[in-house]
Amino acid sequence: MSTTTIPATASGAAVAVPKRERAVPDPIPFTRILAVELRKMFDTRAGFWLMASIVISSAIATTITVLVGDRDELSLDSFAASVGSPTSIILPLVAALAVSSEWSQRTALTSFTLVPSRRRVIGAKLVNVLALGAISMLVALGIGAIGNLVAAGITGNDPVWDIPAWNIAQIVLANELGMLVGFTLGLLFRNSPAAIVGYFVFSLVLPGLSEALASAQDWWADNAAWFDLNQTRFLLFDSELSSQDWVQLGLTTGLWVLVPFVIGLRLVMRSEVK
Repeated sequence: MSTTTIPATASGAAVAVPKRERAVPDPIPFTRILAVELRKMFDTRAGFWLMASIVISSAIATTITVLVGDRDELSLDSFAASVGSPTSIILPLVAALAVSSEWSQRTALTSFTLVPSRRRVIGAKLVNVLALGAISMLVALGIGAIGNLVAAGITGNDPVWDIPAWNIAQIVLANELGMLVGFTLGLLFRNSPAAIVGYFVFSLVLPGLSEALASAQDWWADNAAWFDLNQTRFLLFDSELSSQDWVQLGLTTGLWVLVPFVIGLRLVMRSEVK
């Protein structure tokens, strides 16, 4: 413990007073950051209704499938296809908003002041996004399974469970990759409208351009899977991938997700927060 000397007293002698060192506070636990970041994903109206729309759209899609589908042909795969389409669109938007909303709503200054380590904040967001994506897909599949039971009860047929466990795992992986794309776009743009538009360009516009190029160029038709993430990712929904497909998926994931993620994270680390 250091000491400090105060001016001499009336008796003429200086007095040495021990100087108390300021205690260094413990770092905020990562679990607390996780909890705060998870709550922030639901605090805004946009975030809340996006998450609620997953359940709502799944219930609506299941109901429509029961009402208008061919009841003799209904199976779990039928409900999974109807439920998976809206969910695969909504979840990446949730991931993009989880990052970009900090800048769009100007809360980044507060977040990075309370937790100066930006990597811990981004890491907590990423963990929450991936966990939320897996849970949301399982909930959506659960709603589809209930629809399958209801349809079997209405028609009097036995319920058909025609989705193997490996296919369910691939469906979850496909949606997690979509969420990683949305999260990465949030890091790159740090602006909610730009990140959302960027995701729709990636998921809706680029596949169409790739198909048009494949119809005009044989070389691209034969090799597009080595460059186009969507082409291989879409196979995860209903096909068992070969070893080459997995290699192509890994390569395109590195090209479209890993490299932009590193660039976006570096931009977040170096950007000025206002």
